[in-house]
Amino acid sequence: MKESLSIGQARRVVLAAQGFTWPERSGAVNWGRMAPMIRRLNLLQIDSVNVLVRSHYLPLFSRLGSYPHATLDERSFGSRKRALFECWAHEASLLPLELHPLVRWRMARARAGNGTYGQMDRFGREEQRYLKEVLAFVAANGPTAASEVPGGGKSDGGWWGWSRGKLALETLFDQGLLTTATRAAFERFYDIPERVIPAETLALPTPREADAIRQLLDLSGLALGVATEADLRDYFRLPVAETKAAVMELVEEGALVPATVEGWKQRAYLHRDAKLPRKAGGTALLSPFDPLVWERSRAERLFGFHYRIEIYTPAPKRKFGYYVLPFLNGDRIAGRVCLKADRQAGVLRANAIHHEPHADAQETATALAEELRRMAAWLGLPAVEAGDKGNLSAALRSAL
Repeated sequence: MKESLSIGQARRVVLAAQGFTWPERSGAVNWGRMAPMIRRLNLLQIDSVNVLVRSHYLPLFSRLGSYPHATLDERSFGSRKRALFECWAHEASLLPLELHPLVRWRMARARAGNGTYGQMDRFGREEQRYLKEVLAFVAANGPTAASEVPGGGKSDGGWWGWSRGKLALETLFDQGLLTTATRAAFERFYDIPERVIPAETLALPTPREADAIRQLLDLSGLALGVATEADLRDYFRLPVAETKAAVMELVEEGALVPATVEGWKQRAYLHRDAKLPRKAGGTALLSPFDPLVWERSRAERLFGFHYRIEIYTPAPKRKFGYYVLPFLNGDRIAGRVCLKADRQAGVLRANAIHHEPHADAQETATALAEELRRMAAWLGLPAVEAGDKGNLSAALRSAL
């Protein structure tokens, strides 16, 4: 592997690391194909927005094509075939069970009042008696929703609009004393880990904090291919000082190789197992929370793609739309499309469609039309309709 990469080479390294090696996306996809891809990515970020489909379903579709939602649900929340667990990683995420020992340090920090979220740390200090009551209630009653917690109260408009009961459950979740048993209509039901996480997983030894962070950074490097220190740290949202020390150790071990990337001001690091294929990429619509684009400055450095979520932007001020998915075509992000699954009408609606300045409009529209049809079929929507907003709207309507 070269230690000085052009931006095109860096893109190919990253796309290959992320599973975009022009994958075959037709035919049946079962857990035997899904599990290795999840292990390649390390995690699936969860988000509550459901205007299209919950975000954690999308990365596998982007890389593998149509697969049954129920399979991922069963492996995430099923009682017998569970392969994933939910925790705070890159925000709320689903991780393979084998990574459970590597995130226990974060739970231990939270129990010590030194966690990631100050509001929960304060609640943990100020409401110790109530937390014990809530934990005892869940232990006695099994999977519990926030509305079922005694003394929980109603939402008070505080942090994320959480009630006292919800904040207690989330604090205990942050501390690793509760975990997600299941979700119903996306609502989290909490239970004690011993009834959710397999005993053989809980029995795995807990590494020292420094060792766990170093292993997580190694996994980040493998998933990213080539990355800056900030990119590596962001993948699992690791602490700054500990990351700096661990990166230097990984360099000494040869797991990370210092490198330069054309146009990058920061030092880059290549993972020793990264590949530089002659061709990498694919055709895919990406979740706003896909690891290929979730770190916005990285997406700009790699693809020249300036991307921001406009969900919380007032409608008149939105530039590209409410829920906008980047469109990967080849080894470049060629466009973006604001999508909505109109389940009542049975239509996948492309409300605003734009192509990037470098992309050919007709070529992009043709590829995007095929991808939208694939997504509509996966979501069980019989039709695709394109709106009239955006510089690619006319070409997409024609292609459809």
